[in-house]
Amino acid sequence: MRKLASLLSIIDSISEWTGKMAGFLVIFTVLVMVYEVVARYGFKAPSIWGFELTIFLCGTAMIIGGAYTLRYAGHVNVDILHSRFSLRGRAILDLVTATLFFLFVGMLAWKGWEFAWGSAKHFEHTDSLWSPPIYPFKMMLPIAAWMLALQGLAKFIRDLTTAVTGREAK
Repeated sequence: MRKLASLLSIIDSISEWTGKMAGFLVIFTVLVMVYEVVARYGFKAPSIWGFELTIFLCGTAMIIGGAYTLRYAGHVNVDILHSRFSLRGRAILDLVTATLFFLFVGMLAWKGWEFAWGSAKHFEHTDSLWSPPIYPFKMMLPIAAWMLALQGLAKFIRDLTTAVTGREAK
């Protein structure tokens, strides 16, 4: 049981760390946007990189933050139904719907890898004047899917423990 608790703690720590990094990416994104707005409207000198960098950073923050959001039960839930069940009932419902979750995350990892690998094989760049490489950002998709799957596994184990014992698992 200690090893399982240790594994869950490690998974939670990874999600916590990546969630905080996503938060810093959002702050950096806001700084880039502020710079771009001031340069464009204040000095009539827009950058060629501001808009694209904003999209890359914001997209990366959103997908990397998925595991962190799952860790703190921040994803969409049908509360009108979910909240009517007991603790054990909610855990059983979550175990049943976990099949859909893992199917979705598995497809996301698989197709995300194909998408990212195709881009990396060709060292894909954008078609803009700035022309930054895009494959590192596309690689975030399968990485984020695997992190989400890990956090989903931790949730599944906790839900299974709750369904069996009737007590909330930590």
